[in-house]
Amino acid sequence: MRVLITNDDGIDSPGLAALARGAVDHGWTVVVAAPAAESSGTSAGLTAAGDERRVRVERRDLPGLPGVPGFAVAAHPGLIALAASLGAFGDPPDIVLSGVNRGANVGRAVLHSGTVGAALTAAINGARAMAVSLDVGLEVDVEHHWDTAVAVASGLFDRLAALPAGAALNLNVPNAREAAAPRRATLAEFGAVRSRIEETDDGSITLAAVFVEGELPPGSDAALLAEGHATLTPLRSVTEDPELDLTVV
Repeated sequence: MRVLITNDDGIDSPGLAALARGAVDHGWTVVVAAPAAESSGTSAGLTAAGDERRVRVERRDLPGLPGVPGFAVAAHPGLIALAASLGAFGDPPDIVLSGVNRGANVGRAVLHSGTVGAALTAAINGARAMAVSLDVGLEVDVEHHWDTAVAVASGLFDRLAALPAGAALNLNVPNAREAAAPRRATLAEFGAVRSRIEETDDGSITLAAVFVEGELPPGSDAALLAEGHATLTPLRSVTEDPELDLTVV
């Protein structure tokens, strides 16, 4: 299997390197291409940080990954996944792994995630894809158990490879020293952490992340993750809705 590793936290993220090492240890042929800078919350956006839509690409050596081609790309992860499917970093990948993201991606808010956006972009272009996220919450000075997320993800690699082209999975792993195999979960309407608008004195607005109270939907990714379970959710990319009634009365 030829595998692309990308993310939205940027090329220097330790989660990215950990996931790439996991794929190499699994025996896969790995290429790493990730944003040159933080690109969280970019969904499947195709923004490039360059003139006349030119995308700057810089070769990088990544820690613990000798011989693995690495590219720092001045673009959002969705564009990187699309470019990879068109042969920008060698032959198009069979599998795209996006992560390990710093922070969970749960509920319908995955729509806005650059981590998930890269996976969905890869899927609609013929790859099998999985987004991988580590639930570190809102704490800043907490230990990040990247290896736990990679261990859970690695246990799914063969199952992912056996899925049909175009399949996309969303994996969330508790930030703990160990985690059991993931449980299949539905998408929650919202997660335990939500965004809130805050006004400032200069008339601008800012987005703040806050915890919300209340019971989370049973069996949802948000609820199971809050209970300490890893969660796995198959995602369907953009498609038509045959059940929507457009009859004009």
